[in-house]
Amino acid sequence: MLEALHKFFEVFGAATVVPAMIFIVSLFLKVNPRRAFFSALRAGVGLTGFGWIISAFAPMVTKYIQQMVKTTGLHLPIVDIGWQAGFLTAFSSEIGLSFFVFGLLIELGLFLLGITRVFVPSNLWNNFGYMIWGTMAYAATGNFILSFAFMVFVLLYSLVMSEVLADRWSEYYGVKNATINSIHNIETLIPALILDPLWNLLGVNKVKLNPESLKTKLGIFGEPMTLGFILGVIIGVLGSLRNLASIDTWGGILGFAVALAAVMTIFPLITGVFASAFAPLAEAVERNKKKESQAEQGALDKKRWFIAVDDGVGFGEPATIIAGLILVPIMVVISLILPGNEALPVVDLIAIPFMIEAMIAVSKGNILKAILNGIIWFSLGLYAASALGPIYTEAVKHFGTALPAGVTLIMSFNLLAHPLTALVFFAWISGNPLYIGVTVVIYLAFLFLLRTHRESIYAYLKTMADKNSGYEGSCEKIFIAED
Repeated sequence: MLEALHKFFEVFGAATVVPAMIFIVSLFLKVNPRRAFFSALRAGVGLTGFGWIISAFAPMVTKYIQQMVKTTGLHLPIVDIGWQAGFLTAFSSEIGLSFFVFGLLIELGLFLLGITRVFVPSNLWNNFGYMIWGTMAYAATGNFILSFAFMVFVLLYSLVMSEVLADRWSEYYGVKNATINSIHNIETLIPALILDPLWNLLGVNKVKLNPESLKTKLGIFGEPMTLGFILGVIIGVLGSLRNLASIDTWGGILGFAVALAAVMTIFPLITGVFASAFAPLAEAVERNKKKESQAEQGALDKKRWFIAVDDGVGFGEPATIIAGLILVPIMVVISLILPGNEALPVVDLIAIPFMIEAMIAVSKGNILKAILNGIIWFSLGLYAASALGPIYTEAVKHFGTALPAGVTLIMSFNLLAHPLTALVFFAWISGNPLYIGVTVVIYLAFLFLLRTHRESIYAYLKTMADKNSGYEGSCEKIFIAED
């Protein structure tokens, strides 16, 4: 059966499976079949659009990053070849596919029992994020039961973070009753919460650095398209310092700058189409909620629950993509100068906008906060990737695909640059009951806090967000077509 599942996902891919899941979930929530079909189709169109742009743009970014590294003369042994290798590995291993089958039942059980208020099956595809961590655990220990239990635990604590973020993410990105849950992108909630009081103390919350203020202060230079072009020129120049006297070099730089301007322009449009796929689901949740209870509505509704959606919904939001792309050259430079770091982020740098959505939502679109949080957290993430690189490489070699020529150690910045998950991972693969027990106790403590003080947590996060100057979020971005 597992082999058949592997073949199924290999043949059909995300652009087919995700729409199918959305269609099924929509019908389950009693969405009109016609509307459910169009929602599913929009999801497929959106994912296809993402794939086209990223597959075309990623090699351009990679080229200049590699040139930048070559210019410095520094060598980092663990090379980022993108999350795709991890995806293939997750769906090629027995441990990964086992979780995909039984993990769905576990996710349904957690939701029905009220352990989580996040309905994960609507974002079933991103289960590969849990599956790759379990596959690495299995590669490191050879213990199937321990590795499977670890995947379940990663799911549990990611759902706590997902639910904490839910109200903020839903309000900021304009998708009612929705949240993100992917473990490889939700963890940035931690620095967003911990560091926010520090940034406010330093007055960062009063700095009006968001898409609206950029447009006001910079005019045409504050438009996402123009910012993309300028950022493209900067990255291109940094990656071509040795050849700036060549006209061919400038042709490449300007071509890359125009391509980045296109990404900044087109991605929000595709994102809007993709986000609209989840609108009927979110509306169905609201209708069902009203039928079930006459309790107070909104963030303080004790029976409120959320649809899990793909992180792609927020990728093209202006503040998200601007902050994410600014972090691209910054993280390359940091990787080259960070003492003890062995990981070189390359292909997955384009995924940074996915990774900072929690930071953006919590700070209400404050770009400077997101950049500062990203610098600190992703620097720690480089150490995590350095430690995990050999294990990840072994997992990919054993279960996944052949390594690129000339590369001995690999990583995925998107999948591995997560300090908290890395700490939990090493605690579990140690096999030490004490270390594992500590992680479980901490999870239970946070779950209890969430269950007993959810309304207070949401109110606190709203207060935090409102302390940031001058940006109301991105509700206008979401395109909801009438069917």
